[in-house]
Amino acid sequence: MFSHIVVGSSDLQRSKTFYDALFAAIGGPEGMNAGTRVIYAHNGGRFMVATPVNGEPCSFANGGTIGFLMASAEQADAWHAAGIAAGGKTCEDPPGVRELGVSKLYLAYLRDPDGNKLCANYRMES
Repeated sequence: MFSHIVVGSSDLQRSKTFYDALFAAIGGPEGMNAGTRVIYAHNGGRFMVATPVNGEPCSFANGGTIGFLMASAEQADAWHAAGIAAGGKTCEDPPGVRELGVSKLYLAYLRDPDGNKLCANYRMES
């Protein structure tokens, strides 16, 4: 359904350092610097960090979350730890299992240095 996701940044180098650490924790490549944006390609998806085209300050979505699929709970924990070490902040509940009716998920939440809310999502067997 999605072709790509883009989040804004007020400091592209700071964001690159943060997202490089997140993607390295899950076996992804370093971001490709493309001038006013950094591009990540991993597992068939595209994720970009960019300075706003209109020159206005970046802002994050209130109530918005970007989820990244994980291969295991351990990978989600490594992703979360890498994000904290690279300048992110934990948010929501601590990383762990959430039972949502028919599904059981292992989730870990972070805010990137610009405030964008991110989620590591491992879908556990029910």
